[in-house]
Amino acid sequence: MSAFTVPAESKSAPNPAPKLTPPQKALRQLGLTRDIDLALHLPLRYEDETRIVAIRSARDGEVVQIEATVVKSEVVMRPRRQLLVVVEDATGECELRFFSFYPSHQKTLSVGARLRIRGEIKGGFWGRQMMHPTFRLAGGELPQALTPVYPTTSALPQAYLRRAVQTGLSRAEQRGALNETLPAAFLHPLPDCWPLAQALHFLHHPNPDVSMATLEDRSHPAWQRLKAEELLAQQLSQLQAKRERALLKAPVLKSATSKNNLVASLSLVEQLLAVLPFSLTAAQRRVSEEIAKDLALGAPMHRLLQGDVGSGKTVVAALAAAICIDAGWQCALMAPTEILAEQHFSKLVGWLSPLLAPRGHQVAWLAGAQKKKERSAALTLIESGEAALVIGTHAVIQEQVKFKNLGLALIDEQHRFGVAQRLALRAKLMDGTGREPHLLMMTATPIPRTLAMGYFADLDVSTLDELPPGRTPIVTKVISDSRRDQVIQRMAEQLAQGRQVYWVCPLIEESEALDLSNATQTHADLSESLPGVSIGLLHSRMPSADKKEVMAAFTSGAMGVLVSTTVIEVGVDVPNASLMVIEHAERFGLSQLHQLRGRVGRGAAASACVLLYATGDGGRLGETARERLKAMAETHDGFEIARRDLDIRGPGEFLGARQSGAQMLRFADLAEDAALLDWAQWAAPQLLDTAPDLAQQHVARWLGGKSAYLKA
Repeated sequence: MSAFTVPAESKSAPNPAPKLTPPQKALRQLGLTRDIDLALHLPLRYEDETRIVAIRSARDGEVVQIEATVVKSEVVMRPRRQLLVVVEDATGECELRFFSFYPSHQKTLSVGARLRIRGEIKGGFWGRQMMHPTFRLAGGELPQALTPVYPTTSALPQAYLRRAVQTGLSRAEQRGALNETLPAAFLHPLPDCWPLAQALHFLHHPNPDVSMATLEDRSHPAWQRLKAEELLAQQLSQLQAKRERALLKAPVLKSATSKNNLVASLSLVEQLLAVLPFSLTAAQRRVSEEIAKDLALGAPMHRLLQGDVGSGKTVVAALAAAICIDAGWQCALMAPTEILAEQHFSKLVGWLSPLLAPRGHQVAWLAGAQKKKERSAALTLIESGEAALVIGTHAVIQEQVKFKNLGLALIDEQHRFGVAQRLALRAKLMDGTGREPHLLMMTATPIPRTLAMGYFADLDVSTLDELPPGRTPIVTKVISDSRRDQVIQRMAEQLAQGRQVYWVCPLIEESEALDLSNATQTHADLSESLPGVSIGLLHSRMPSADKKEVMAAFTSGAMGVLVSTTVIEVGVDVPNASLMVIEHAERFGLSQLHQLRGRVGRGAAASACVLLYATGDGGRLGETARERLKAMAETHDGFEIARRDLDIRGPGEFLGARQSGAQMLRFADLAEDAALLDWAQWAAPQLLDTAPDLAQQHVARWLGGKSAYLKA
């Protein structure tokens, strides 16, 4: 067995698997279990050890390699214990300083030793210095290529990892793992496209005369080939998942209508539309029709419903649920927080319960904080099928929950759930026939085009791009916390007019690590500043019953001010609230600020959102925070907010747990590599249709088992 091989676990061998060494364990933790994994473990940066620089020629601040003889070596105690070594070559001297060293270092650095030393040159009062340089005995030929520095851990030294990567690269090539999976015709659209094996060898050991800028910004042709390959693997995996899903069975959900089926009574959908206190927008009608068409097919729907804050996703979900229930199946709606789930429960009970009761059906509630008696009753209703609609948190997917015939799963704020949770809901198969429920995922964080193309290509996407009438514009003000008293005065004016106010803080209690205002202290301060005003406090650590009591008081109008953490970010709907104050707004993400702002402007009154920021010791905001707050002040368009958020922070929060911690794109950047993404979208279906074996090899090379994450 090679020193760099991580032994695979054996299920049948009678002897225990060999014990892994710390470096082998570290390789496995980094996911480097196959030769191809090692080959694709690319350097973070490079060191130039191909040449020797004379001490006199080295420029201040430059990282250089010198070859010199030790003329002095001693341990001194000023100002702390350190090893001082003086070396010289034919052109001058340089002092090496080590604050951490071992006896073996002292032995190697003894007087008379000739060494090859690499580090950053600093010119000081006492001459030239290097702090903690790397060193080894001089001799041997200089490398012909740049030395790679790989991402690693403390248990995995660079020298060991370099040898492991080189071994894995050689074996991968010998075993055909680097063979081309793309016919030449597919590569023609890519300019200056290198063969994969050549690109990998180059990136592990670049020529010393290469432009470092093209390596650092990944614009070199070798990098372009790697990024194109990676994007193609992702597109292939998602296309495969979509095609495989189309072959699966799902219940055919058609709402019985009086027109088409000569049914005397109105369908549940028609009844719901008749009792709604508002008319659907054109966007809501269009999206509802898209969903209805999917539900009528025998293959499981896998659709993402995206819409800006307040665009009316809940009523679209209610109409989808009505179709499902009308067809004789159960529907489940899962929300990430109890507050959001209760908000859905309250709305849907109001709309659907009076319509379900004559049919002998009802809406059931499931949450982790339920009392045992209530929970048992809900479980009985679900298993019998009497609960036609089940609403709750992740409690909906717990093992003891047995559906009679689950036909449709609705997941709100889908990026808050992990892959395993979404798969668990889909696995609640209804009747043992192998069919699975339709899946509608919803998000109030609009997905930028490149992100939708890259990470949600396996989904059908419906977009609510129209706000219902009556939503009042929200004025957004960015204000320094030095004007906090003025903000409180504005609050008093709103309260005097009978309005209500949110005040959002980033922490629950004081933290020594972060100097941020906290909800409990702010609640006390505002209570003192606004005597006679009912001020509530809401945060995630409160018991469920207390949260309900506070929210009920605020929703009813009995409470004037709600001091809260971000637990109110989504779903809370109080039309009388006209002012939102977000403290330490510079610490929030852009999409989160947009969600919070959407809690106001839901009624007829003019509304405002105040972004209070702290400037810190320097008296100025950081660049990223300034960009976020500027974007909030300039636009209310959720899609534009999403685009700017992607530019500022990258794709992390949009994807949420879809990646389940497994980074699906290591090299490509969706914003920077849009042209390569377009190519991958063009190439994926053609390769899958004309050369399915090559397509499968390509996906296996790049994703291994990670492609399963894209199926949720």
